Amino acid sequence: MFGRLMPTEGKFFDLFNQHAALCVKGAQEMVGLMTNFDDLENRTHAVESVEKQADKITYACVDLLHKTFITPIDRDDIHKLITRMDDILDMMEDAAQTISLYDLHAVTPEAKRLSELCLACCEKVQAAVGLLNNMDNAQKIVSICEEIDRLESDADHVMRAAMSKLFRDEPDVRNLIKMKAIYEILETVTDRCEDVANIIEGIIVENA
Repeated sequence: MFGRLMPTEGKFFDLFNQHAALCVKGAQEMVGLMTNFDDLENRTHAVESVEKQADKITYACVDLLHKTFITPIDRDDIHKLITRMDDILDMMEDAAQTISLYDLHAVTPEAKRLSELCLACCEKVQAAVGLLNNMDNAQKIVSICEEIDRLESDADHVMRAAMSKLFRDEPDVRNLIKMKAIYEILETVTDRCEDVANIIEGIIVENA
């Protein structure tokens, strides 16, 4: 009787899906920013706007967690998943703001490639999260998480090659410092996506 009177599952999966969609939108804006510097200010504001929307979803999810008696998956897993997803957009906002603050007027092909890998990772996160409400999808979800791991490894390789080229060929120390920071932040976005994949894999192990 007591359990029936308490809030049950809530809309956690809807909130996960909304947040994942914003991660993809933010990554798309990042790729656009890296492609067209003529619109840098608007692109930066767009990434910041997406991040603020995601913050509201994160807050709503955590608030719902406090009010919900019975959750569809472990409470700690819900909290870890939504906060790690929020970390993805936090890092993208850092990247956009850093580019703007450093007054860059162009980026390297390697930086653009890293932004594309960020987008690919976010799309995979969205795909995995979208299947999470049904544990019959366990094998598909695990396969997607493995693809995220592969994309993160690709980003590692791109960054190492970019760093090597940067220190070998860039004569301007200021530009070297700026691009090094951009590379590191973009690669960290893929790291955060891998963190989300690891959490999702843990959820599968516990619930499938």
